[in-house]
Amino acid sequence: MRFSGHETFICKQFWLKKGYDFLVAGNKFGNENAVVELGVGKNMVSAIGYWMKAFGLCNDKWELSRLAHYIFGTEGKDFYLEDIGTIWLLHYLLIKENYASIYSLFFNKFRRGRVEFTSERLHKFVESIVKEDNSYNVNTITTDIMVLQRMYQKTDNAENRIELEDMYSGIFNDLQLMSKLQVENYGEKGFVDLFRISNEDKYSLPAEIVLFSILDNYPNMETISFKELEVGDNSPGIVFALNKDALYSKIEQITAKYKNVLFSSNAGVQVIQFKSVFNKWEILDDYYAEN
Repeated sequence: MRFSGHETFICKQFWLKKGYDFLVAGNKFGNENAVVELGVGKNMVSAIGYWMKAFGLCNDKWELSRLAHYIFGTEGKDFYLEDIGTIWLLHYLLIKENYASIYSLFFNKFRRGRVEFTSERLHKFVESIVKEDNSYNVNTITTDIMVLQRMYQKTDNAENRIELEDMYSGIFNDLQLMSKLQVENYGEKGFVDLFRISNEDKYSLPAEIVLFSILDNYPNMETISFKELEVGDNSPGIVFALNKDALYSKIEQITAKYKNVLFSSNAGVQVIQFKSVFNKWEILDDYYAEN
């Protein structure tokens, strides 16, 4: 498992494009000229490189991925990240890539059965997992949790001007996924911060992005159960925090647009079936052609 590397910086809205252009020009984040070329401080250089890898836009050798070119290239679909579908896509990739382990642990494991949580409860959960491979460090895990919360927290929950500016510039600001409220700390004096990501319909989440995630996460599978799509690792129900009704609504949108995708229920078993071979990149092409 991998923790830290972000230098306590959340991923800024413009950093991935900046990092892409930097690598396309033949630079490397470890080079001495990186500070000058990127126009940011040394710690931010490291953070940009970290987030490029975390989203799967490049590998450890700084080689750019197909998706990086698809989004940010000269003919890229959304190089300024102006489309909410791209933001949802990057959210899925951050979890699926599992380079930044805290995000996969949080969405795939910790949130199962939990809508609300405290930082302390999340920390104890991560500690119980990572102590098994001797990668636990209290300060590192604390910082990772703080960055995760700042990445997803709604801007109306900001407590000061600096925090507000930080979140507004964050790549996931438009998702507005995580709310925060203060509740009485039972058994102790004072209050504790309670965080929540509700399982509900995400109206800004395009059905094509959901379909891409299914094709990417379950390659070459012709039949997938609804239950797997609801609670499987990296499934749309888990990654996009969709309840049963919300997931069913997205599947309805998919089957309405793609006639060779069928949803059926036999003897109480609900499944989605692919009657032809689908190319996940063509699904993205369909989405961006219409948006």
